[in-house]
Amino acid sequence: MASFTLGKYLPYNSLIHKMDPRAKIIVMMLLLCAIFIPAGFIGYGILVVIVTSIVLVSKLNLKFVVNSMKPMMFMLVFLLIINILVIKTGPILFSLFSLDIYLDAIMQTFYIAIRLLLMIMITTCLTATTKPLELTLGIEDLLKPLKVVKVPAHEIAMMISIALRFIPTLIEETERIMKAQASRGVDLQEGKIKEKIGGILSLIVPLFVSSFQRAEELAFAMEARGYSPGEIRTRYKQLHMKYGDYLAIVFGVLLNIVMLTLSMVF
Repeated sequence: MASFTLGKYLPYNSLIHKMDPRAKIIVMMLLLCAIFIPAGFIGYGILVVIVTSIVLVSKLNLKFVVNSMKPMMFMLVFLLIINILVIKTGPILFSLFSLDIYLDAIMQTFYIAIRLLLMIMITTCLTATTKPLELTLGIEDLLKPLKVVKVPAHEIAMMISIALRFIPTLIEETERIMKAQASRGVDLQEGKIKEKIGGILSLIVPLFVSSFQRAEELAFAMEARGYSPGEIRTRYKQLHMKYGDYLAIVFGVLLNIVMLTLSMVF
């Protein structure tokens, strides 16, 4: 769990850190849209190069970002097994215990793995280069047009930023509880299924109790500081878009056009 990096802000001095949070959120959404366009090997190759370049420009350690993929390995193995059992199209690569393994099953799993890796890299880059307060202000500004239909933009932005902020805290709390349970003889790695279920329950219950306690403390702290949802609020920090931010958004739009073109060609 220590490798899970989503939600951790790293205070480096890079071009991505200096971008307006609204521009970063828009570019992230455009990149996520481009990921789901079936553009083949060429398209995904372009995306890998672009996303890797963004991570390097952000001065983030590439290993730090890729390590976020580790918690997804179990899901990928599960998807591979399901695809092997369900997908029966394309040439047969080999047979395993009288079970034919088709090329399309392997390729489908490969595409899912690439998409997950790119999504995790993009979201990790956003949270690692954007302060929680700036992220809240950016989301709130982007949701402002929805206030016409009575959508609480500020409250939604606040909830999202708090959730992202507390992801690393909850992971650290989970590790602490796991170590405490291990010191009492609870083994989550070995043993019978019944024992593992009991060990997981001994982990989940104190984690929920701790989470509710933190949420209550946060609510009391916000009330003590005069926070009231729905009230008109002023800002000390004002957001300003620059030419580089607009260029990044235009680049994201052009990338989607290129990916759509590739999907129609191939």
